Amino acid sequence: MTNIERLKMATDGVEICDSNLLIYLEENTLISTDAYIPTSSTNKKQIYKTALSILEDIANSPSTMKNYKNDDISISNFAENLQNRIDQLEKKIRQIRSEEHTSELQSPP
Repeated sequence: MTNIERLKMATDGVEICDSNLLIYLEENTLISTDAYIPTSSTNKKQIYKTALSILEDIANSPSTMKNYKNDDISISNFAENLQNRIDQLEKKIRQIRSEEHTSELQSPP
């Protein structure tokens, strides 16, 4: 699996063209065609940061912050739910130790 495939998995349901996803990945020091390494906490953290950037950009769009009603389906509180997801991702990112930090803790003085 590549980084862009993993990012698409993390942002399932959010439709963004691949050219924009490439920019988001590059902004977070990831190359789209590089292999995603699930055992790398740094790689995982960068994917989550990239997904967070996407959600924050969606939150900055006023047109997505209104309530919608379509026939028998009502989509309300989008902004609140989006902010909750952003908060969850931020917490998850903070909890992931970077590999550099982990190796410092394991090295003898």
